[in-house]
Amino acid sequence: MAGILYIAYPLLPVSDQSCGGAEQVLHTLEAEMFARGHRTTVAACDGSRVTGELLAIGPPPVADDHLAERQEALHQKVLAALRSRSFDLIHDHSGALWQHAHEASVPVLATLHLPRRMYPRELFANIAPNVSFNCVSASQARDFRDLPNLAGVVENGIALERFPLTAEKGDYLLWLGRVCVEKGAHLAIEAAERAQLPLVLAGQVYPFAYHRRYFAECVEPHIARHDVRWVERPALAEKLELLRRARAVLLPSLVDETSSLVALEAWACGTPVIAFRRGALAQLVRPGVNGFLVETAEEMAGASRRAGELEPAACRGSVEGKYTAERMADGYAGLHERLARRPQLSSAA
Repeated sequence: MAGILYIAYPLLPVSDQSCGGAEQVLHTLEAEMFARGHRTTVAACDGSRVTGELLAIGPPPVADDHLAERQEALHQKVLAALRSRSFDLIHDHSGALWQHAHEASVPVLATLHLPRRMYPRELFANIAPNVSFNCVSASQARDFRDLPNLAGVVENGIALERFPLTAEKGDYLLWLGRVCVEKGAHLAIEAAERAQLPLVLAGQVYPFAYHRRYFAECVEPHIARHDVRWVERPALAEKLELLRRARAVLLPSLVDETSSLVALEAWACGTPVIAFRRGALAQLVRPGVNGFLVETAEEMAGASRRAGELEPAACRGSVEGKYTAERMADGYAGLHERLARRPQLSSAA
């Protein structure tokens, strides 16, 4: 079986408690590949909980200017690991470490988790010949179709058994995720107020000045003053309870989402999703079956009042068989086999 070195964003610990989608995908995928007999190592922040071996790079950054330090620590840890042990593949989820792929003698697969415009253009200059990329949705792949060595699309999946179907719903709306302007928490607040329904905001404010400023100016003033409850960094059990009992999950994203783990988790619990028609959400949401697609906060409010019309079983059915951890791991296993057949490259390290 293969030895795989996974590389995480140097921003958050990798675990089932992670707020970030990339961290959750990596956690789920690594566990699945380990269960299939592969030797897995994860380079990630201190506090990460992985199934195989953890290559800890230090504590998560606590301010904007600490991120560069963590990125350099990640680079150095990975280089040291490559010099001291043998891997068959590097799977980069870090958003940038593939720039150093010329220092590796094995194939490097870089999963692109973000919309194209969120990557600096220079990241795709002078790509080493041992680097291949994959996207997580067909809509994202269209934006990267000019990228050399685009190996294919592997859609994200979840460990379906961890998200029980629940037919009995409450009357609150739920917004869940990373608190930043592009995720549209302020628009979820507006939609809930228009619908005259309570709202639960659950997630994490990252240690970036512009994220904290957005929370302080656009989100925090509404908490308590309106029927809005803030749940910071919910534990997995609390997140599951919120997802299971919500009337609907709101996704008013202002960017073209490449995927949505929140949507997959909600549907697994039988909870509909009401989303802006952006990126992959336009393909994931099946209007009238597992949710509604809208264009404005006003339309989101109207759809929220109709959420009770949708069947929880139909919501879960839209995930079963397609967006599972097993299906995701099968997709990556196929990519790994293709990359392993490429000629071995000489190392510059």
